[in-house]
Amino acid sequence: MTAAIIANLEKMLGGPRDGALLRYSLGNELLKAGDAAAAAVRFREAVERDAHYSAGWKMLGKALAETGDLSGAVTAYEQGIDVAEKRGDVQAAKEMSVFARRARKALAGDTDAAS
Repeated sequence: MTAAIIANLEKMLGGPRDGALLRYSLGNELLKAGDAAAAAVRFREAVERDAHYSAGWKMLGKALAETGDLSGAVTAYEQGIDVAEKRGDVQAAKEMSVFARRARKALAGDTDAAS
């Protein structure tokens, strides 16, 4: 099912409905399909189209972390936290703070970073 959804979303790229939400949705489906690198590209495109998209920053961080780019994930989370706090999106800021802290611990070599 995910492959069909991905194909349908990809057909919409470049069309009148192309925007941050489409790129975000495509990134989510790619992440579900196990392609974190491709998902990161789409999430990055989403936040380039709407830099105030808290959920886009959160998922970009997640996708980057899944590719092993922990430094990139921390950067995405930090940008997302800033955006979320400015928008009053307290829950998203809290979640990204936790994810950023885990990524920083992993970068430092802490074996308990995933917990």
